Amino acid sequence: MKPNCGSLLVVDDDRHILEAMADYLRSLGHRTETALTCQQAMDRMKEYPFEVVICDVNLPDQDGFQLLEWASNECPDTSVIMLTGYGTIESAVEAIRVGAFDYLTKPVIDDELNLAIQRALSQRRIVQENKTLRKQLDQRFGLSNIVGRDYKMQKMFDLIESVADTRATVLILGESGTGKTMTARSIHQLSTRADKPFVEIACGALPDTLLESELFGHVAGSFTGATHDKEGKFLQADGGTIFLDEIATASPSLQVKLLRVLQDREFEPVGGTKTHKVDCRLILATNEDLEELVRQGKFRQDLFYRINVVTLTQPPLRERIGDIPLLVEHYLAEMNERNGKSVKRFDDAALQVMQRYQWPGNVRELVNVVERAVVLSKHEVLGVDDLPDNLRREDPHRTMLQLPGVSNSLKTALVEPERQIILNMLEQNGWNRQKTAAALGINRTTLYKKMKRYDISVEGLLV
Repeated sequence: MKPNCGSLLVVDDDRHILEAMADYLRSLGHRTETALTCQQAMDRMKEYPFEVVICDVNLPDQDGFQLLEWASNECPDTSVIMLTGYGTIESAVEAIRVGAFDYLTKPVIDDELNLAIQRALSQRRIVQENKTLRKQLDQRFGLSNIVGRDYKMQKMFDLIESVADTRATVLILGESGTGKTMTARSIHQLSTRADKPFVEIACGALPDTLLESELFGHVAGSFTGATHDKEGKFLQADGGTIFLDEIATASPSLQVKLLRVLQDREFEPVGGTKTHKVDCRLILATNEDLEELVRQGKFRQDLFYRINVVTLTQPPLRERIGDIPLLVEHYLAEMNERNGKSVKRFDDAALQVMQRYQWPGNVRELVNVVERAVVLSKHEVLGVDDLPDNLRREDPHRTMLQLPGVSNSLKTALVEPERQIILNMLEQNGWNRQKTAAALGINRTTLYKKMKRYDISVEGLLV
């Protein structure tokens, strides 16, 4: 089918006009069907998803406007062009109000009809492209892209879904590399602002003077090098979401300006007097303890209360080691595609080393480890030797086995591994003792005894 051709349905009770119009449209390359009545048209539209319907207002069984209303409800993706022999402004306005794409008066000029159809097809394809792009954005930045089954992650997912479609300011806490930016994007993508801008800025990456200019813009001549007016990030995010990472690094003067934006949704650019009003949702993130900074006088208390409306805590990777195999699988597929590789998996020994590692760089470090292994891979299945030296060097099991003169009994040597396995399984099951015992293949009493023996705290245990 030609690029500007589509599937059309022509509806008219005058058979001669109907066939003449259909023949003309077929000659242009359109797939064209016909109907003499409103009911015939509905039946055909139920069977096939036409892109454009050209419909006469006067039909023998029902008014053409009834077909238009039915199509608006049942086939909203189909564009309807109405035709009439005695057009009035009132009827044209009514047709557009009900949902018609266009309204033409008979006798219809061929070029006029063709132009209306081309416009309808072009608009439809733009809508479809937007839907495709939105789907791609959802896949890339949606909640499904945050991998985790750990109960702490599930609690975070629930909170994200609850808060996403509100205007509430969100504060994301967590160590570097835990995925705070991804969470911020997911909140935006789940909200009604998803088709508006998502603007991100790292507050710690710029000196104070430049940061204020980046956020609020500046006017020409406001400082050396300001040769022209500049629009700031807040104006760019109008209608959408602005994400301020590393908010703890903001200077006292910047904190004052941020407080005003949060309270009044307005600001002035650097060196300017014109007040700008904005409608943007604020998401902030930090790896610092803001309450401690407030106590030290380094962060404004009133600003802290303003941004601490809804708080999300990203757990560090070492506290959700049950998610490591899932994360490895997810990023392995991504790195295979990015690097043109076909690595199938990491073997169990490699995964165990990963689960025993402390991950100071969190998920970001894990992504780098997976990418390095994939890039350097020579086999379809990767093992311990494919991991970086620091992971293998810090593996407590490997260190214990390599120590010269180790004379501990087997029972003593297995104490720490067993303790760690129980801890890991408790973490994975949200400290639910019944589920943990079942997963370990032991009864609940045995599990409780082992927890007492290994001094595993039962604080907050779900029984």
